[in-house]
Amino acid sequence: MSKTTIAALAAVASTALIGTAQAADLSYRSPYTVNQPLNAFSWAGPYLGGNLGYAWGSVHNSATRPDGVFGGVQAGYNWQSGPLVFGLEGDIQASAADDTFAPWKFSNPWFGTVRGRLGYAFNNVLVYGTGGLAFGELRAETFGLSESHTNAGWTLGVGAEFGIYQNWTAKVEYLYVDLSSSNFSITGAPNSYQSGLVRAGVNYHF
Repeated sequence: MSKTTIAALAAVASTALIGTAQAADLSYRSPYTVNQPLNAFSWAGPYLGGNLGYAWGSVHNSATRPDGVFGGVQAGYNWQSGPLVFGLEGDIQASAADDTFAPWKFSNPWFGTVRGRLGYAFNNVLVYGTGGLAFGELRAETFGLSESHTNAGWTLGVGAEFGIYQNWTAKVEYLYVDLSSSNFSITGAPNSYQSGLVRAGVNYHF
C-alpha cells in the first residue's frame, strides 16, 4: 500500500471521527441543573400539567360551608442546585364548590394561585412547601338575586411529586386558601371564603 493511499485513509478516518463527535455534541441536551450527578433525575426547567381535586371550606358571616370537586391546569419553572429545588408555579381552576343554608347560597366558581415552591429532591422524589397569592370568585345568591366578588388573598401548603416515566411526573398537594373579604350588598355584611383542598395531578417537563 502506498504512502499516498495510507494518508488518504487516515484523512477519511479523521473526518469520520470529527463528524461523530460533532453529532454527539448536537444530540446532547445540556442539563438545567447545577452541581448534579450525571445520573440524577433533573427537576429543573419548565413544565405544564393538569389536576383534579376536592375543596371544603366556610364563608365568614354565613353558616354555609361550600365544598365540591374542582379541576384545572398548572404551569411552572424549576431551578435546581444539588438536591435543592426552587421554582414558581401558577394555576387556574374551575370549581363546583357550593352550599346552601336557606335563604343563602354561596359558591366558589373558580380560583387560582401564583406560588413559590421550595423543595428537597431524593432523586426522582420531590417533597416541597409552597405559598403565595390566591385569587378567586365568591358568589352569593338569595331569592333570585346574585352577587359576585373577585377577591385576592393568600395560600400555603405542602406537596410531593414523583418522576414516573421519562418527562412525566405525578404529584399530590394540600393547600389552605384564604380569599379576603368584601362587602356584599345582598347579605349586608362582609363575606370571605376560606378553604382547604387536596389535589392530584400530572406534569410534563420540557
